Amino acid sequence: MLVDENSAIVHAGERTLLISKGLRILLMDNLESARTPAGDDKEATRFLIIDTESIPDGRLLSLVKYPGENLSEAEAVQRAQDEAREQSKTGSDFVPVTFHYPVAVCVIRVGADFRLQGIRCLDAPEYRPGEIVRKFWQGMALFPRARLVTFNGRGFDLPLLELAAFRYGCSAAAYFQNSRNRFSGNHLDLLDWLTNFGACRLAGGLNLLSKILGKPGKMDVSGDKVYAMYQEGKRQAINDYCMFDTLDTYFVFLRTRVLNGEITLEKEQALVREEAKSWIASKLDECPALQQYLDSWGDWQAWP
Repeated sequence: MLVDENSAIVHAGERTLLISKGLRILLMDNLESARTPAGDDKEATRFLIIDTESIPDGRLLSLVKYPGENLSEAEAVQRAQDEAREQSKTGSDFVPVTFHYPVAVCVIRVGADFRLQGIRCLDAPEYRPGEIVRKFWQGMALFPRARLVTFNGRGFDLPLLELAAFRYGCSAAAYFQNSRNRFSGNHLDLLDWLTNFGACRLAGGLNLLSKILGKPGKMDVSGDKVYAMYQEGKRQAINDYCMFDTLDTYFVFLRTRVLNGEITLEKEQALVREEAKSWIASKLDECPALQQYLDSWGDWQAWP
């Protein structure tokens, strides 16, 4: 195979791809990749922990639910939220995920030793929906063997990103070829895992689990505020909130690995109290919002 100076060979699992120099740079940037020697097992990225934030698409709602009524995008969203609230047993105004598009995606890279390797909110600081989606799926190609870790990702985050890939025409061949087996796919949904695939309801969700572990959980932002924040132009604050949720998911993930016998409680506590806290503090210069997370940090103390 002939390769010129503007191209490179990239190994993706069992396949070898020839990509342009420009695309290689883009892929390397997407998930803050730091390539490591194949034999350095402890440094290899084994887990990608992701979280998303999204808003309802007023134009799509108008086209699908209210055709011919000449509603503005804001009016269509408000009407859909009102209808959702009326039909909800809990008063939620959440519009189905099929009518959403992502406005924040945060990815944490974790090694085989369960140590934090990198954290990034995609397409910072512009946070353009189309670019967020493209960079996510392009970046996924760098880690074909890494396991996705989410909280309710099977019910929300991944359908959101899959439909966004459909919207923007993004290829995600390896993902779609390997993700359609519920029990042997390369995705760990912590909500599914903790509820035995929905056998019970986990009231309180990620926030409850985070508080049990002494971690911040919900602070001054919650998911139901994201749409209003986006309308006010607070894209950075939305992405900071997404990043905090992703960190909470990491700590919940560690505790589930204790339950599963992959690490000991002592190892988990060393990872959390010593390594993770110091690692987060080391990122303050590039991500000042992490100070808020550290200010609300607490160590795990079981009660009663």
